[in-house]
Amino acid sequence: MTITFVGHGYVGLVTASVFADLGNTVWVIGHTKEKIENLKKGILPIYEPGLEEIVKRNVKAKRLLFTLDYKESIPASSIVFIAVGTPSTKMGDADLSTVLNVAEKIGKNLKNYTVIATKSTVPVGTYKKIKQIINEVKPAKTEFDIASVPEFLREGTAISDTLNPDRIVMGTDSAKARDVLIELHKPIKSPLVLTNLATAELIKYASNSFLATKISYANSIAKLSELSGANALQVLAGIGMDKRIGKYFLSPGPGYGGSCFPKDVRALISIAKDYDYSFSLLEEVERINDRAKRDVVQKARRILIDVRGKTIAILGLAFKPDTDDMRDAPAITIIELLQKDGAKIKAYDPQATKNAMRLLTNVAFCKSPYDAATHSDLAIIVTEWNEFKEMNLKNLKKLMKTPNLIDGRNIYEPQKLREMGFIYIGVGR
Repeated sequence: MTITFVGHGYVGLVTASVFADLGNTVWVIGHTKEKIENLKKGILPIYEPGLEEIVKRNVKAKRLLFTLDYKESIPASSIVFIAVGTPSTKMGDADLSTVLNVAEKIGKNLKNYTVIATKSTVPVGTYKKIKQIINEVKPAKTEFDIASVPEFLREGTAISDTLNPDRIVMGTDSAKARDVLIELHKPIKSPLVLTNLATAELIKYASNSFLATKISYANSIAKLSELSGANALQVLAGIGMDKRIGKYFLSPGPGYGGSCFPKDVRALISIAKDYDYSFSLLEEVERINDRAKRDVVQKARRILIDVRGKTIAILGLAFKPDTDDMRDAPAITIIELLQKDGAKIKAYDPQATKNAMRLLTNVAFCKSPYDAATHSDLAIIVTEWNEFKEMNLKNLKKLMKTPNLIDGRNIYEPQKLREMGFIYIGVGR
């Protein structure tokens, strides 16, 4: 098929590249000339393991095409995917301005029958707004159908998640559109969830919010374990062995972040309010997540007694490993709270430093974890990069002014660190 993706963020660029690799002709529409020109050269705006090779291979094969012009790609496409951002507004609901703006541009350039499918995470009922806009601007007698095909990609494993998803959700009220979408996805062997548009739109929010709930639950168990003398990792491992619960997303730490969980939890709370329902469970999930970040700072205060004037090394800035994404990263809140207390911050991340520099001020960004640890009074592991798991801890200890370590991701064995002479604090143990 010939298909188009509007948007070249994690979702748009990864999914477009994979479909091109499966033999389709795939257009990607952007709105920034510099980024489009870079993409044509194989220069990516994001970091995702393995993505650069796939992009370069399919650009060379002329299956993956980048453009700023809707007229160039929309008329030739059987399916157009909307994959632009829906950030949170100040009120917490999803900002649909870009989605609706894109829908208008797509509508004006329709020629043949086209399936217009949202990949963007949008509130229930958004499909009605998209349909109305397109009907108002499309050429006379041009036919189209609306669909919702939400994505469930994890940054860092986005390519394998696209090729081997747990399920593919397709929401549409049109049998014709469903057949076109099924044909496109045939090479991807995965269970299909065929449903109506409203259900597909809600599945994405419900899924992400449930995973966020598991993380906040794990952090609540961790806090109770610290207060009671229990080992949270053993508690969570014990309940995770129950097949009804499962072990995934039960790891305590400094809270969730990234482009999805924070905004999707806020959006689902807002959606519920639109229907006069108070989603108090998710409101508490948010509060627990905020406390998890603040708890890291509390531990720093406990170790150092007076944080003012002390140098603290932050190891890991991205919200998770194998990405450079700083959106709602726990490190931002932790650093800003420590700076408010008067601490001096040194920081290192293998991939996210460039993005972090745009968000954080008065931070000394370092070229290695050892550089960050040098003359530091405390080191805090915020992101569980494999590089940190492989560090020479003896060298790290020698470089530090005082060997204090907060392991925000529980990547080290507490007894081993204490035997080496570290003052060690983990999460929930």
